[in-house]
Amino acid sequence: MLIAAHTLGCKLNFAETSDTLRRLAAMGHTVVNWGQPADLYIINTCTVTAVAEKKCRTAIHHAHRLNPDARIVVMGCFAQVAAGEIEKIPGVTLVLGNDRKHLLPEIVESGEWSAVSGQWSVPSGQSADAPATNAITPARPQGAALSTAESNQISEKSNNNATTNTFTLQYSSAGESARTRTFFKIQDGCDYFCTYCAIPFARGRSRSASVEETLCMARRIADEGAREVVLTGVNTGTFGQHQGESFLDLLRGLDKIEGILRYRISSIEPNLLTDDIIDFVASSRAFLPHFHIPLQAGSDHVLSLMHRRYDTALYRAKLERIKAVMPDACIAADIMAGFNGENEEEFARTLDFVESLPISYLHVFTYSDRPGTAALRLGEKIPVPVRHEHTARLLELSERKHQAFIQSQLGKTRPVLWESKQTEMKNEEIRMKNIKWPDNMRQDNSSFFTLHSSFKFMEGWTDNYIRLCRPYDDSLVGTVEQMTIGPDTLSGDGHLGGDTL
Repeated sequence: MLIAAHTLGCKLNFAETSDTLRRLAAMGHTVVNWGQPADLYIINTCTVTAVAEKKCRTAIHHAHRLNPDARIVVMGCFAQVAAGEIEKIPGVTLVLGNDRKHLLPEIVESGEWSAVSGQWSVPSGQSADAPATNAITPARPQGAALSTAESNQISEKSNNNATTNTFTLQYSSAGESARTRTFFKIQDGCDYFCTYCAIPFARGRSRSASVEETLCMARRIADEGAREVVLTGVNTGTFGQHQGESFLDLLRGLDKIEGILRYRISSIEPNLLTDDIIDFVASSRAFLPHFHIPLQAGSDHVLSLMHRRYDTALYRAKLERIKAVMPDACIAADIMAGFNGENEEEFARTLDFVESLPISYLHVFTYSDRPGTAALRLGEKIPVPVRHEHTARLLELSERKHQAFIQSQLGKTRPVLWESKQTEMKNEEIRMKNIKWPDNMRQDNSSFFTLHSSFKFMEGWTDNYIRLCRPYDDSLVGTVEQMTIGPDTLSGDGHLGGDTL
């Protein structure tokens, strides 16, 4: 069977999709690129914003046009909270929420597809009366409605029930950077109830494996040749809290695993980023000076409306601590534009606050109402055109911040991990960048340029997340090289492009 998959949303989704494809490939199926004819299309969805949900519908229609006879499986967060809506879309064969998506390889192998959209046959050997082994316990405040979640039959068992809180370690291995970088799911779910967020309803309560189980999986990843591991989760800093362990315990163990050269922490809440964690990263063997710390707003009033667990003073203190021990660290922040109650005065506070911080770049999201969230009850709705205007201003600020960060690093030498992806560069760009060529490709060899209109390059990331390039050399893939950051080594302008953490 030919299988294609499309992933929307976070790197956690990417790790889960990749893990599913790896299991299907091991069963003898062939994985093809999205957009190619296939017998089965898998769409792993996101429900963070209305835009993400729209992209899900677009992907379903695209797959159905590619092959009207193909089976289409929709899984993940949007599938968890809106199964009834999705199953009515023409072409959809199966809807699997986060509580059941791990069963997909077994369903495919059994061939027991139901004739009714959104319903699934129990694979052979599994009792129809048995609870799903990875069912979700909805994480919600006392008395909160569960109408959208109930559409996907989420179990309402106690948080102490081992069955409903089963956690599966997963990691990515597909894609062009498979020989170098892996996204490793170490945690899932969230016990926080930010008023704008539907994720606790879609992914359930915070849970993780033990430190030792996680280290065992990391050793397997190392054995498969991964050089860089990105730790992913919904709320990674809560790792181990429910079993008396800590995120720092895990970091210390991971740092000792041979074979893995580098680790990045994909995201961590500022209230969970302790000084001990910051100091450990600064002195560790393999953890890189690159942090992603959600901010969401630079106004204490708006942060309180969001029910965030920190204020601007704490956030500033965390960034100052990082820069004190890692002056060249890259620091990214999530920020939301147009949240209910964020009038012009509050937005101005956010702009001023971000301007004052040593942030390297922003991930900017435009607020959209999420069904069932507390934000719907908040007053002072911001008009959609104003939200988009604020988004544009934050993106402009992010670009200025990132260029300032790049400028601060010019002339410095940093370690770069080269990836296997090849890119082409035209002669004009090569001459303009004054690239330093290997001896057998010297730039003054005019006949060489006459015979070749473009050249292959490879890209890699510095430890502090600046994208560099050099002429392609297959022997360097997966190796770390010290490179001086300059116009001749920056890939484009060193910008993040589409690959952000």
